[in-house]
Amino acid sequence: MRPSPTVRYASHAIRIISLQTKCAHPGLQFRRAMSNQPASPAPKPYASRLVGGCIGAASVLTAAYLFLPDESRSSPTRPNASLSPAHFTPVTLAASEPCTDPDARLITLVVPAQAVPARNESLFAPVWSIFVKDDDIQVERPYTPLEGIDSEGRMKFWIKRYPKGEVARWLHSKNVGDKIEIRGPLKTWPWQEGVWDEVVMISGGTGITPFYQLLHHSVLQGPSSPARTRFTLLHSSHTPDELPPPAMLEPLLAAAEGHPERLKLALHVDSLNGPMPPCLRASDLQVGRIGKAAIEHALGSDDGSGRWWQYLRRKAMHRQEPDSPNRKVLFLICGPQPMIDAIAGPFGRNYSQGAVGGILGGMGYDTDQVYKL
Repeated sequence: MRPSPTVRYASHAIRIISLQTKCAHPGLQFRRAMSNQPASPAPKPYASRLVGGCIGAASVLTAAYLFLPDESRSSPTRPNASLSPAHFTPVTLAASEPCTDPDARLITLVVPAQAVPARNESLFAPVWSIFVKDDDIQVERPYTPLEGIDSEGRMKFWIKRYPKGEVARWLHSKNVGDKIEIRGPLKTWPWQEGVWDEVVMISGGTGITPFYQLLHHSVLQGPSSPARTRFTLLHSSHTPDELPPPAMLEPLLAAAEGHPERLKLALHVDSLNGPMPPCLRASDLQVGRIGKAAIEHALGSDDGSGRWWQYLRRKAMHRQEPDSPNRKVLFLICGPQPMIDAIAGPFGRNYSQGAVGGILGGMGYDTDQVYKL
């Protein structure tokens, strides 16, 4: 998932860059000044020793800054305080379950009872995430709890390790019972009930996790009152074994089958090579990337076989036709950067939303209807 809504590097990393820049400037200025001067005799020995000593001292100071712990450079750790974005809280790794994809695991963290905040709607309303800190290299990365947090402080994550993903690899190496430091919750994107008629979520890889949290809150738990919004989830993975694990797929499949007026689900793969998740058949998958045809099919604006679920939705919800111009539609996109670029255009400077481009831009949607996570 992309950072929420904008991923920022940790404060100590920024200061490191600042320090390195400051250290570089005097040398640059010195070289520029010398380049404008006429040739001069070789420096005296004591001058060489002085320059060498300054360089050595600067190296020692930089190394100390990088490698010696300093609480002021990062958020502090407070074991007995309630969860907060302002500090880290030690939690326990309660489960680390393998998935069909050998590079992915379902990881459960448990927050100590005294650290679980009051479960008010605004704090834990979707979509939110937490930061996990790798203690070995003092780096943090955001992850989205699939089902939020329960009354006993449990949070479940679907985490995939990548060659350059330091924190994910570190988490995969941990054992049940180990302590992990987290901070949060931090709002990724604020969901507002009853605002949208249709929400189309397009995800790739672990980019499905914020959408699963939203669906768990709005659909999978079975809301007691009728809801206005209907959801469509278009998800893509390279191969069937890289799809989300059955613990995630089975609730989604059951909801889409039992409540087609609330949820439509389409799973895409690049190829059918590799093991098939036990809850799926090859006929459940669409081969090929998510493109304009798949999006039009989701919206009911094509002439394909999607008309049956449109009829079910109209009959169940008794509202305007899917192609009504007054219908409020929102697109949410989360996944690898090339996928986001192709579907909605790249992020702007400093991970701002930027203009809507790609497929959705070509279809006429604007920044009020498209959000990149």
